[in-house]
Amino acid sequence: MVNLTPNPSFSIKICLEVPNRAGMLASVTQAIANCGGNLGEIKLLEQTRKVSLREIIVDASSSNHAEEIVAAIKSLPEVKILEARDRTFALHEGGKIHINSRFRLTKPSDLAMAYTPGVGRICQAIAAEPEKVFSLTIKSNTVAIVTDGSAVLGLGNLGPEAALPVMEGKAMLFKEFAGVDAFPICLNTQDPEEIIQTVKNIAPVFGGVNLEDISAPRCFEIEKRLREEIDIPVFHDDQNGTAIVTLAALTNALILVKKSLEEVRIVINGSGAAGIAIARLLREAGAQSLYLCDREGLLSKQRQNLTAEKQEFAVEAQGTLADAMVDADVFIGVSAPGVLTPAMVKSMARDPIVMAMSNPIPEIQPELVKDDVAVIATGRSDYANQINNVLAFPGVFRGALDCRAATITTKMCLEAAKAIAAAIPTAELNPENIIPSAFDPRIAPAVAAAVQKAAREEGLART
Repeated sequence: MVNLTPNPSFSIKICLEVPNRAGMLASVTQAIANCGGNLGEIKLLEQTRKVSLREIIVDASSSNHAEEIVAAIKSLPEVKILEARDRTFALHEGGKIHINSRFRLTKPSDLAMAYTPGVGRICQAIAAEPEKVFSLTIKSNTVAIVTDGSAVLGLGNLGPEAALPVMEGKAMLFKEFAGVDAFPICLNTQDPEEIIQTVKNIAPVFGGVNLEDISAPRCFEIEKRLREEIDIPVFHDDQNGTAIVTLAALTNALILVKKSLEEVRIVINGSGAAGIAIARLLREAGAQSLYLCDREGLLSKQRQNLTAEKQEFAVEAQGTLADAMVDADVFIGVSAPGVLTPAMVKSMARDPIVMAMSNPIPEIQPELVKDDVAVIATGRSDYANQINNVLAFPGVFRGALDCRAATITTKMCLEAAKAIAAAIPTAELNPENIIPSAFDPRIAPAVAAAVQKAAREEGLART
């Protein structure tokens, strides 16, 4: 396993004082380089004849690595560190989101219309015609981001408080990429019935529900029940969002290697929420040969006590992940760091595609197999071909909200994947460009349009 690349998630801001002499700043930058830090922006804050005050941004690969960098700078003679701050923690101080009013209250007449007594007329109008809640309140543009904290990122069951920073970040992405107002709802229960009932009870406020970081297999039942029991779109991003972006990336990768989805042998390592959802969407898209693995190896019909979701993809074959990888065309990892070895990759078919999406450490480091694969993708932003759910969920909800779709269907997900893949013209495809950037402004509108079109074709659009 090679070291992780220094990246902004472990970046530090260092304010320091150095003598105003030639070579002093160079000694600082050399110390950072010797430690393997990635030097970013350098600002001159103040300078006198004797000293310079500077602010330096440095990316590290871990918290310990950041401490090593700071210690190396402190050891330099005549260099004084005034402050060293973890930029990620600093960004989260006070939370990442807040609520703004759409207009200011500056005089009594404003108050009379926005609140009492004028608001009573609006309440009566909605009571008489409930559908007006979509046009006269925030409901038409608001999504609840619901979690129980049972599967936070790849970190495990951390609980609702520890899940809140992720949900705040999700709300930011909804707003920044699709203009959707989203709010975190972190529930202090992991009982599926309580979660379902709570979401049903708060549904009048929201135009959609994004389920997040709820562990399998409970997440399958929760999503299924909510889709049946409430009349607004329900989308489990860990399942459906991951599946959409994976299909989009695989579509373009297969074009590069001149193989079809119908003919390739696909191995998916990880049979939780994401793995099952990916397999289902790939099957709907035309995949014929799917082999899913979990910690115990292949999902085989010979194994006992498989969940219903795993039984759905059980095969006659038995064996380990290594056995499944022989002659495979595609590997998709939504599992754990380091489980895929270079030897397994070498056993794959010609022009193999590897999508190692475990975060922050992928199933295999790209550097280890760069000469043995046709295409490699990860979930990380510091490698090419990042499989990032932000390409899907903002546009999916934008489209569903705008046409007031009652639910989100498989067809909508398939069309969303096609829209994402189509953002890169065939002529521009290459092994390091199979999926658009998360910051591509075309993506959310394109996905929204595809979702709306599918909703109208299926008769699910209510506007």
